[in-house]
Amino acid sequence: MTTTLQISIDCADPAVLVPFWATALGYREEEPPAGFATWRAYWISIGVPEDELGDPSNSCADSLVDPTGAGPRIFFQIVPETKTIKNRLHLDLKVGGGRDVPLETRTARVNAEAERLVAAGATKIRVLSQDGLDHYGVTLQDPEGNEFCIA
Repeated sequence: MTTTLQISIDCADPAVLVPFWATALGYREEEPPAGFATWRAYWISIGVPEDELGDPSNSCADSLVDPTGAGPRIFFQIVPETKTIKNRLHLDLKVGGGRDVPLETRTARVNAEAERLVAAGATKIRVLSQDGLDHYGVTLQDPEGNEFCIA
């Protein structure tokens, strides 16, 4: 048996998070199943109650896929409650290049990516840096407050 990985992110509004994470990851919105104009139409056809699908005027996709097919599908699931505490699981976006790349270069790459994602709607929370430690990272929040790191 083969196991595949899907990452599910609870949210209030996929129309906010889908474009942000598509920008952050270089993913694309997943097309609805064949025969359906929107994901909403598909979900209704299989019995998902309309009141669980959010704003009916929103026809945005609720999932992202890696255009290369290598990365996991990401599903944005509407939930009624808001985020109240720190995430117990978060995403790490690895842009620095690994330990073979000089720390100064990794730092510049991480800072550039953090600036790009802040411009896309993220909020910078803290910088993870310490003298004598061969690591540099930045912790941010997506537009709904979910923490993630860039290293």
